Amino acid sequence: MDNTLKIAIPNKGRLSTKIYELLNNAGLSFGTKDERCLKIATRDGKYSLIFVRTQDIPRFLEAKVADVGFTGWDVVTEVGVELSKIKEFDFGACEMVVAVKDDDPYKTAADLPNELNVATSFPNIAKKYFEKLGKKANIIEVSGAVEITPSLGLSDVVIDITSTGSTLKSNRLRIIDKILKSSAVVVARKNLEEDKQKKLNSLMRALNSVIDAQEKKYLMVHVPKDKIEEVKSFMPGLSSPTVTQLWGNNDNVVIHVVVDKDKVYDSIDHLKAIGGKGILILTVDQMVQ
Repeated sequence: MDNTLKIAIPNKGRLSTKIYELLNNAGLSFGTKDERCLKIATRDGKYSLIFVRTQDIPRFLEAKVADVGFTGWDVVTEVGVELSKIKEFDFGACEMVVAVKDDDPYKTAADLPNELNVATSFPNIAKKYFEKLGKKANIIEVSGAVEITPSLGLSDVVIDITSTGSTLKSNRLRIIDKILKSSAVVVARKNLEEDKQKKLNSLMRALNSVIDAQEKKYLMVHVPKDKIEEVKSFMPGLSSPTVTQLWGNNDNVVIHVVVDKDKVYDSIDHLKAIGGKGILILTVDQMVQ
């Protein structure tokens, strides 16, 4: 039995680059990858990556070709495969919206005609949406450039994803409803085998440690020994610092602490004001809680 945990990730785009980088930072050691590579394994053979189209990932999990997938929640919802959502990331964020032409009189989806043409890359979601509204929608599935279809006379309405709305505005479209919020997610097929579940648990611990560390900095500083209590009062989240004695110096100590990245420079100002010296700021690669 093959106990390798097979992970499906997008084969191209910013999401693919972000995920591949995240997995490498989590300690999964992959061999050399080129642009034509469709599958690659870690050197220890415990994990393998499969590079496929984002929209195909849920189907790969359903067919047990892959065990875990990184994709968008909008894609999972559209495909309708029953999967376990393991984690939701704070990147790849977007909204699925309903939009009409700027000069259309419709203010809400309820105002739309009872019969209409709808262009979208999400036909299943669109069908359910308009069925719920009690409207007869002719769903026109397009794989890209959905925003241009109303001006070409192909559709009355579009259902599409947007992160800023700028593309819709540039095509003179106006949002009249929002269907769902989406971001990058980790999903897994149901009923993973015990050994693969353990590998997934280890993977998620490593990923979370990398993500947590991205917002932190490791700070070391020499301070007068009689200022330790004062340091505690302003150092963010610091209640029990790691303190070490300097060799041959009884007046100063070294404080080691992990601080929020956005609080580092305020902390340095305070430390310098109380005589802090030799301040060293280091990047935190991983942080296990």
